[in-house]
Amino acid sequence: MTITAERKAELIKEYATQPNDTGSPEVQVAVLSERINNLTEHFKDHKKDNHSRRGLIKMVSQRRRLLDYVKATDEKRYESLIGRLGLRR
Repeated sequence: MTITAERKAELIKEYATQPNDTGSPEVQVAVLSERINNLTEHFKDHKKDNHSRRGLIKMVSQRRRLLDYVKATDEKRYESLIGRLGLRR
């Protein structure tokens, strides 16, 4: 259910806005999206795992807040980010 350190490092490297960037909204949204996707796969087998489902809902809410922040500050960055992550079909 969790992402490996190598995968997290790849995501940080791919979405970082500058060198040694781990805290920008883009990186945070990318890491959250990876965790959300992993949990979504987990729930296909474990339908009654309500404790983890609560964590999933919290992660989705956190990602939504971060995306709202990016959209409010710079709409081009927002469009680029959701395009790269494949959000909003």
